[in-house]
Amino acid sequence: MIVIPAIDMKDGNCVRLFQGRFDQQTEYSDDPVSIAAKFQTMGFTRVHIVDLDGAQSGRQKNRDLVRQIAATKEFEIQLGGGIRQAQTIRSWMGTGVSHCVIGSVAVTEPGTVMEWFAEFGADKLILALDVRLDRDGTPLLATHGWTRSTGKSLWQCVEDFSGAGLKHVLCTDISRDGAMSGPNVQLYREFIRRFPDIALQASGGVRNIHDLSELRDAGASAAITGKALLDGQITREEIESFRRVA
Repeated sequence: MIVIPAIDMKDGNCVRLFQGRFDQQTEYSDDPVSIAAKFQTMGFTRVHIVDLDGAQSGRQKNRDLVRQIAATKEFEIQLGGGIRQAQTIRSWMGTGVSHCVIGSVAVTEPGTVMEWFAEFGADKLILALDVRLDRDGTPLLATHGWTRSTGKSLWQCVEDFSGAGLKHVLCTDISRDGAMSGPNVQLYREFIRRFPDIALQASGGVRNIHDLSELRDAGASAAITGKALLDGQITREEIESFRRVA
């Protein structure tokens, strides 16, 4: 399992939101490029960037910062936030982004996204499927920066896209995101049981190196962590030790 550090950008700053709420924002740096450089010194080979302005408005305001990070050629970059048209994917890939992360439109316009799979290749696209558990524990999808709930389950959405060659899913339990309450390992185990051939990126709630070990043991292909790294709850030494464990 690889560990992918997250950089969330808002108005040119590196920030973290609590459970996706724009009114509960913590600013970590006014220089996201320096945050990327710090992650590079920790040996990370991929970074997960979210353009929160894009997620909120559909307009990517942080393109120059992404270009600067891509120009270092130190990382693979997977980027999401407001990607709603094929031209946006082409544009981002032209700036050095290796994978585009597709969120709400995968739920609201699945046919369009399936066409993108055919055009760009399933390996270049990651579906970001964000969920809230209902009273029965069913993971139901949320869209538009987590502001709109749907009645569609995570399981049905993944099943629908499996026929289009889906390879990568980034799943976030919204209740855990930014809360430092631990990842929903049970949810991710169930995902892997149902879809063993799809590479799962687990996101939301990672507090420490133990949580990363749990996700690796559960079978996740990757784990995304932002706040724990930014707060120093996961250190460079711990990451180096984690990599040495087979």
